[in-house]
Amino acid sequence: MRNSIVILFICVTSLMFSQQKDAKVLEREARKDVREGNELYNKLKFEEAEIAYKKALDKNPNYEKASYNLGNAIYQKNKNKEAVFQYDLAEKIAPDKMSKAEISHNKGNAFMKEKQYDKAVEAYKNAMRNNSKDDETRYNLAMAQELLKNQQNKDKKDNKDKKDDKKDDKNKDQKDKEGGDKDKKDDKNEDQDKGKDKEDDKGNPKKEKDNQQNQDKKPRPNELSPEQMKQLLEAMNNEENKTQKKLNAQKSRGRKIKNEKDW
Repeated sequence: MRNSIVILFICVTSLMFSQQKDAKVLEREARKDVREGNELYNKLKFEEAEIAYKKALDKNPNYEKASYNLGNAIYQKNKNKEAVFQYDLAEKIAPDKMSKAEISHNKGNAFMKEKQYDKAVEAYKNAMRNNSKDDETRYNLAMAQELLKNQQNKDKKDNKDKKDDKKDDKNKDQKDKEGGDKDKKDDKNEDQDKGKDKEDDKGNPKKEKDNQQNQDKKPRPNELSPEQMKQLLEAMNNEENKTQKKLNAQKSRGRKIKNEKDW
């Protein structure tokens, strides 16, 4: 029994020692991958550097430097959203405030490239909370705040212009509608005037016709007395004057004045 316990203890100890040895080997190899990635990064070979950093993380997922440098390599490839995601992962395993400040600073830079100035401001503020003495972060924060202000003012102006355009379109539609109604009204009035003119035209001949019929009913001139002839002539003159005044009134009413604009 004692021999079995001793053998089990030796096996467990050997296994733990082996695992520790394997962990140290993996950690050493991971550091090697990071150094290789850094050399490639400095040569601006960001694609190869990304691969090297990923190899290091495969061997040691909690390797903060590999995670942070991987975010930088992705950032240099202008994959800003992926870079922000990687920075978030790096920030979770960052060991101290200085490391968190560097990560937040670079995260802010990624947001700046995407013109997400509100998120950039927050990232730089987080960086300043962890390292208030970083002048570069302070400068970037001021720039992000200024760009955010300009962006908000532009958005307000664009929204105002859109509202004004909609209002102008609405007013234009209303004016067009009113103009159409006015045209219809004018056409209706014109039709009424035409109808009135037709009635006048129709009335005048009818009246003349009636007068003619009345005259036909009257005795012939050679059958009238001098006094009747005088009355008839006066009546004819009066009727002619009335007709002339009526024609003059119609001409005056039908005349239109054309207004011309001097552009």
